Amino acid sequence: MDDFIIMWEWFAFAVRWLHVITAIAWIGSSFYFIALDLGLKKSPNLPAGAYGEEWQVHGGGFYHIQKYSVAPENMPNHLTWFKWESYATWLSGAAMLMIVYWLGAELYLIDPAKADLSVFQAIIISAGSLLVGWVVYDFLCKSALGNNPTGLMLLLFVVLVVMSWGYNQIFTGRAAMLHLGAFTATIMSANVFLIIMPNQRIVVKDLKEGRTPDPKYGKIAKLRSTHNNYLTLPVLFLMLSNHYPLAFATEYTWIIASLVFLTGVTIRHYFNTLHATGSGPTWTWMATLVLFLIIAALSTASSWNGDYDDLENQPLTKKQESLMLAKGFDDISDIIISRCSMCHAREPVWDGMINAPKGVFLETDYDIVRGAKEIYIQAGVSHAMPPANITNLANEDRIKIVKWFRAAVPNKLLN
Repeated sequence: MDDFIIMWEWFAFAVRWLHVITAIAWIGSSFYFIALDLGLKKSPNLPAGAYGEEWQVHGGGFYHIQKYSVAPENMPNHLTWFKWESYATWLSGAAMLMIVYWLGAELYLIDPAKADLSVFQAIIISAGSLLVGWVVYDFLCKSALGNNPTGLMLLLFVVLVVMSWGYNQIFTGRAAMLHLGAFTATIMSANVFLIIMPNQRIVVKDLKEGRTPDPKYGKIAKLRSTHNNYLTLPVLFLMLSNHYPLAFATEYTWIIASLVFLTGVTIRHYFNTLHATGSGPTWTWMATLVLFLIIAALSTASSWNGDYDDLENQPLTKKQESLMLAKGFDDISDIIISRCSMCHAREPVWDGMINAPKGVFLETDYDIVRGAKEIYIQAGVSHAMPPANITNLANEDRIKIVKWFRAAVPNKLLN
């Protein structure tokens, strides 16, 4: 059983690593092509149908790039498609969502103080919201609003604000942030898979069969690609937010997440304008700074009144009961509360700390059994916690944690 847990942790690490690598590839290519597209220059010597060109230097060599408004007269023998970066990022991200938030739903996904959900209910809401998000977004893009990009973007922002608020009503703050990022990333990847690539294939097919491609397919793909460009930076923030409790463990998490989308727009607008004209609008930096300061202020503004203090009365799962009834639990509870709760508390007493690291609370028996696996990994099997062993957690106490968890969690109870 212990070997399985360790290998599972390494498997989760490998999937996370894959997700980061593929995301870098996708975001990198997205940023590059947006910059390239905006930096194209007209030239009197362009081939028929060419929109613009650009010369670039990199890695000791020169590159001459030309873009066609619709397509060249003759299809080249070799055509590179940029699609797997997007697909692999979404698939690995979906795997991470399942590993961390579905299989670890009791700790990371469900917040009993917000909504008394079963694991199954929480997973259905998690998966269903991503699908519904794409359906709503795609409908709006295909409606008359598709001809009004600015109006469409404003309405999409309203949708994202509503989703941010909704996620925060039922999930933990950490899960709410992550799901808003997954919601947005699903739209971005579906844009590539269901809109951009099919439209490109239609154009290629027309060329191969001697027909003149309809420019509308390129226009549609361009709109979706632009959306992806402006959504990239907020998605990155949301995916990284689980490391920063000031972002996800506050009363106004949903507003913070909403404002992050506006900062993404201001930053991308600056760079998009810079690539297109050679000079970016300076007002965007001031707007970004103001938004950032508002976010920072909201992260510590709270009127919470301790609604979480009654979690001890929440019903325990079978696994949690076995952990609490296991031999040595009283000792483990004393160890964790004395060595960890000064930081992992709803109101941390450690100097300079405002929120519990990663929003994990370890100040009651309920908290301890809810986070047992993470305690076992972080403070038992490894010495990751406490950081630098700042609270002097003795090796004998770490051994007690390991023995308690291994004895209390037989195979059929391990999630």
